[in-house]
Amino acid sequence: MSDHTFVEKIIKEIEGYKPTHTAANIGHVISVGDGVVALDGLSQSVMGEILTFDEDAHKDLDTALRAETSLYALVLNLEEDGVKAVILGDSARVREGMIVKSTGTILSVPASEELLGRVVNALGEPIDGKGAVKNTTMMPIERIASGVIDRKSVSTPLQTGIKAIDAMIPIGRGQRELIIGDRSTGKTTIAIDTIINQKSEPAETRPICVYVAIGQKESKTARIVQQLREAGALEYTIVVDAAASSPAALQFLAPFSGVAIAEYFMDKGRDVLIIYDDLSKQAVAYRQLSLLLRRPPGREAYPGDIFYLHSRLLERACRLSDEKGGGSITALPIIETLEGDISAYIPTNVISITDGQIFLMSDLFNKGIRPAIDVGNSVSRVGSSAQTKAMKGVAGGIKLELAQFRELEAFMQFAQDLDKATADRIATGQRMVEVLKQRNGNPLSIEKQVAVLYAAGKVFFKDVALSRVTEAEGRFLEYLDAEHSDMLATIKKTAQLNDESKESLGRAMEQFRMAHGDLFEGK
Repeated sequence: MSDHTFVEKIIKEIEGYKPTHTAANIGHVISVGDGVVALDGLSQSVMGEILTFDEDAHKDLDTALRAETSLYALVLNLEEDGVKAVILGDSARVREGMIVKSTGTILSVPASEELLGRVVNALGEPIDGKGAVKNTTMMPIERIASGVIDRKSVSTPLQTGIKAIDAMIPIGRGQRELIIGDRSTGKTTIAIDTIINQKSEPAETRPICVYVAIGQKESKTARIVQQLREAGALEYTIVVDAAASSPAALQFLAPFSGVAIAEYFMDKGRDVLIIYDDLSKQAVAYRQLSLLLRRPPGREAYPGDIFYLHSRLLERACRLSDEKGGGSITALPIIETLEGDISAYIPTNVISITDGQIFLMSDLFNKGIRPAIDVGNSVSRVGSSAQTKAMKGVAGGIKLELAQFRELEAFMQFAQDLDKATADRIATGQRMVEVLKQRNGNPLSIEKQVAVLYAAGKVFFKDVALSRVTEAEGRFLEYLDAEHSDMLATIKKTAQLNDESKESLGRAMEQFRMAHGDLFEGK
């Protein structure tokens, strides 16, 4: 071989050489405690980036970089002398001196149609024992909310199946409606009944439901999953669970994971209902993380950006314009109050972010009025634009009538003799309260709600004993189902209560009264 040929061969080999090593952002653990890790190095890290740990600190650097790991951390503090991150998993596995590698990626969760009917943790990993989910799309847990130009107004109703809400505090697709009240006042019940009620929607327009359990007992979440399964609602529902036993970091991340999964479906033009149960516990978890990260505490020891935490989460709920696919996310955040104090820090924050609130009262709940909705403090800022014409026609005066009844009821405790007009108004109000009562797990279709509220508005139940109003309502609905199903189908199809339907309802009411005279024998 000539010298010239030998040189050419060497040149070709040099040109074809590809280095096997790449530059990496490397650091090591200085200290670890309470799920928070302080790191040296990692000068190129960014906020919200995922880090991976090498669990064998004695490996050489090259082996550590290639090592597979399932232990991650999330960068939350960028400081002059290092980085602080929260461990997403078992912090007992992290030790001082461990090598940490920057991944260069922001935290994302897997989303897919295959998640429907599944229970996943805050990182999107299935925890229901049904195996891994394949063919997923990674969705960033932090995303800038859609701008005003990309949205359109909320006008399509999201039926909860709960008479008191659909009539007085209507919710539209793309709205954010806060459910607020003391512990054990039925907040979760309203949310779960709303999920179950979506089963009555046509499959092509039925919202995908995402239930995010934050800091709840695992037994409660298991009970909810079983309730949804028995009702046939789990097939269009995804449960994201960050239990009370989970690290604070996962309780903080769970709502963001839930809305990231919801955005996957919204981007495909689907409607999504997401429930955060509850954001009070997320705020507590974030406060815990912030204090461990040495961030300055503010009011009630919460960090200064606690408002921003909830606002950037809830602003992602919207209804997209037709140009963007027309999908929507409807958010029902839940906040737990203490002794009915809605003027506390976290409740006032979330009230100011949302488009209305459903306030549940312990006093009403203990009296047996369920759902225990306080009409005076509850409001929907979307209003009747998210109601069908049929519901608008029958629900117009209910809220005012109930508010006036509450005032008279308080007065009634001290008055001995009441004039007939006042007594009649109190009797009518009492019967309206009875009509608006509803059992758990028993949502009503919109046409049945319209029929009952129309009858109540025409004081149909005035001669029914107060203790038998609920029975009379149930029997009336059974009668309509059996004898006047065509009329109910017409109301559902047209979403209107026209003159013909009103006449049919009037005749049905008279026929029912004649057939069930025992219910109308006296007050």
